[in-house]
Amino acid sequence: MADNEQRGPWKRLNSRIAYENPWIQVRHEEVITPGGTEGIYGVVSMKGRAVGIIPLDEQNNTWLVRQFRYTINEPTWEIPKGSAEPKESRKQGAIRELKEETGLVAGQLQTLMHIHTSISCTDEATEIFIARNLGLGKPEPDDTEDITVHKLPLKQAIQMALSGEITDSISIAALLKLSSLI
Repeated sequence: MADNEQRGPWKRLNSRIAYENPWIQVRHEEVITPGGTEGIYGVVSMKGRAVGIIPLDEQNNTWLVRQFRYTINEPTWEIPKGSAEPKESRKQGAIRELKEETGLVAGQLQTLMHIHTSISCTDEATEIFIARNLGLGKPEPDDTEDITVHKLPLKQAIQMALSGEITDSISIAALLKLSSLI
């Protein structure tokens, strides 16, 4: 990070790492705001490259995962998602995450969309895919995941997003985007 860097109407005076772990880095930055005042900004950078997957079979069924999310202290319904490792492409990461979380093996992957999730505080960007030509296997969740997998009609998953039963922003965006295409 360069000090005294112009970033649109902002000017970054300096930047330092305030916290770091294997998944995120938090930077504390001193800035000049667009209004010309001195200020601070906290930026959360994700170390992995986020991927989300909507698996679809020939009958337009999909799979959602339910897992407890520590940060919000409640379980959520979500599309399968995770992070591509540094050595993987996003497509390879999506294929791996789908297999880990659901046991499904994607024969075909198509890009659906690219989104930024919470742009006021993080630079995270997510690539979302549609997985087709699915094979069934056994899920292999990470130690941090306690996942329940649920197969359901795509239209029901879209309705869950519309009704507020699904609250995860990546899942909502992906399902609503896909609903506009079918």
